Formats: sequence, C-alpha cells, structure tokens
Amino acid sequence: MSQSDRLPIFPSRGAQMLMKVRLKGAQTGHSLLKKKADALQMRFRMILTKIIETKTLMGEVMKEAAFSLAEAKFTTGDFNQVVLQNVTKAQIKIRTKKDNVAGVTLPVFECYQDGTDTYELAGLARGGQQLAKLKKNYQNAVKLLVELASLQTSFVTLDEVIKITNRRVNAIEHVIIPKIENTLHYIISELDEVEREEFYRLKKIQDKKKAIKKAKEALAAAQRALNENLEQQQPANILDEGDEDILF
Repeated sequence: MSQSDRLPIFPSRGAQMLMKVRLKGAQTGHSLLKKKADALQMRFRMILTKIIETKTLMGEVMKEAAFSLAEAKFTTGDFNQVVLQNVTKAQIKIRTKKDNVAGVTLPVFECYQDGTDTYELAGLARGGQQLAKLKKNYQNAVKLLVELASLQTSFVTLDEVIKITNRRVNAIEHVIIPKIENTLHYIISELDEVEREEFYRLKKIQDKKKAIKKAKEALAAAQRALNENLEQQQPANILDEGDEDILF
C-alpha cells in the first residue's frame, strides 16, 4: 500500500479510534448526500415534465393570443399608438418567493394584478368583445411566461446543485472512504506487528530468565556438592580417637 492511498498518520490506538470515527462520519455523510441527490433528481424530473407541458401549452396560448390580436386589429383598426401613449404602469406584476428542496433554495415567480383594469371601457365604439378577448388571452400568456421562467430558473439551479452533489457523493465513495479504510487497515496491521514484536520480546525475556534461573540452580547444586565433598575429605581429629585408656 503506497502512502498516496492512505492518510499520513502515526499508527496508534488513538489514531485507530479517530479513523473509526471519521469512517463512520464519512459513511453517514455519503448516505445523507445520496438521499439528497435522489430527492433533487425526483424534483428535477418533475420540473422537466412540467416545463414540457407548459411549453406545449404556451404554443397554443400564444397562437390564440396572436390570432385574437389580428381579430382586434381587423375590427378596431391599429390601436398600438393609443395603447403606448396611455399605458403608464403595468397592471400585471411579479413577486418572488422561495421554495426549499432538500436544503436547496429555489426561486419561485408569481404574477399578480396590481389595481383594476383602467381600460375596461375601451372598445365601446366597436370591437369591445375582441379587445376583451385580446386582453384575456395575453394575460394568460403572461402568466404562462412567468410560470415558465420560474420553472426554467429552478431547472437550471437544480441542475447545478445535482452536479455538485453527485461530485461530492462520488468523491466520498471513491476517494475519501477508501483512503480512510486503507489508513485503518494500515494502523491495524502496524499495531498487530507491534504486538507480535512485543510478544516475541517477552518470550525471549522469559526464556532468558529461565536460562538464568537454571544456571543459578545448577551453580547452587554444584556449590552444595562441593561443600559436601569438602566436608567428607576433612582429616579426623586424633584427640577424638576411640582408643581405650591404658592402665599401668
């Protein structure tokens, strides 16, 4: 195992406990990020389906709005200049809200009508019905455009977040967790080697102590034997001879 495949750490019991904690944290983080990526993918597919439906509907609404504009112009004549001169503020405005999906903030656009229709009496002379239909069709088109813009913004935001989350998941799964596991295996193998060396050292010490003890016992036995031989070889005391007294 090369040093690039593991973390630079001194093998010890404390390092082993630390690596176990880090491995558990990495596995928990990988699981949470995987669940987050799955939730984002689900929302991403829902938004994509809704975008397709909205774009399809948008084509029909814009076609109907353009056709109603042609009808209104045919009925009332060209009224572009009149509208441009009299309109000073927008009646349909947009406000922004926020939506949270697995910790990701998505902007949501909503349109609302500010005030009343100041040109509701337009077209009394002629073409009133066509102008009302024109306004209604274009209001629907604007609402769909706002909804489509909200969906497109959420789509792009989720796409970037999903890419980042997947990169993090892959990094944890294929780089961080294997490196921590390799480091843990390295620490365990080094500690086992130290234990084997310590066991061998203690065994050699025990053998040496036994040899020293045997040598002392042999020396003591030899010393006792020597002392016994010396005691047996001492000359007898002539005064202690057992001769009887001679009487004269």
